Amino acid sequence: MGQDLVFLTLGGCLLPYTKCGDVNLFYETYGSGEPLLLIEGLGYASWMWFKQIPALKEHFMVITYDNRGVGNSDKPDYPYSIPMMAGDAASLLQSLGLKSAHLLGVSMGGMIAQQFASDYPALVNKLILCCTSHGGPNSIPAPPETIKAMTDVEGLSPEEALQQAMSVAFSPEYLEDNKDEFNQIINWRLENPTPQYCWQHQFNAVLNFNSEEWLGSIDKPTLIITGTGDKVIPPKNSEKLHQKIKNSKLVMLEDGGHLFFMEKPDQFNREVINFLKS
Repeated sequence: MGQDLVFLTLGGCLLPYTKCGDVNLFYETYGSGEPLLLIEGLGYASWMWFKQIPALKEHFMVITYDNRGVGNSDKPDYPYSIPMMAGDAASLLQSLGLKSAHLLGVSMGGMIAQQFASDYPALVNKLILCCTSHGGPNSIPAPPETIKAMTDVEGLSPEEALQQAMSVAFSPEYLEDNKDEFNQIINWRLENPTPQYCWQHQFNAVLNFNSEEWLGSIDKPTLIITGTGDKVIPPKNSEKLHQKIKNSKLVMLEDGGHLFFMEKPDQFNREVINFLKS
């Protein structure tokens, strides 16, 4: 794993990167205190933490980064895997000179966090797994209408495709009450879009992930948190994680969709802070 910090110019701005093998990963840090690494979901970049960073940086040194294939990180065109992306995250921590950190992963990021905790246990303090799954044949799949909304985009413009796909990631109540914010999120994704081949590589990594056999070996204090209305990764998956990880706590936020941390940021941030401070 590479451990060189570099700065690259993009659009006239000097951005911080770390070299991880053959890719440069974009990262940012906020605040001070115990390190907390935030790991994003499939196709998302670090803008997704806009409701977490202001609260969490008051208590922790918050580290955000873009996984390979998205945002300002490199976008290589070859197969990705969850272990590969966990290695990227470990390389980032080491490049920053950190001996360990708390990990918070959402959706695909929760799979990366599971893999990280298994492959690099000495680098992990506490673990937070959000709206995620152990994968494999015994996980609970998304309902057919969700899969259709996310993949049946032929003939749609990029904006229309994103609106359709992301509509299943939020609760109906959020979509009704937060139309301007939803449009802003769509715009953020359009400003720096994930190439289709990168989305497919990340998606295939998720499809090939299965931690069920070794999940019980994770012994870090773990918070498992999800929304009861998640249509992308059904909440039953979080219950299965809780059953497998002995030293874990399960929190289910009523009526929250897949992106419940955006819908209910105050409640989510409070749960995270209390868990990490306990």
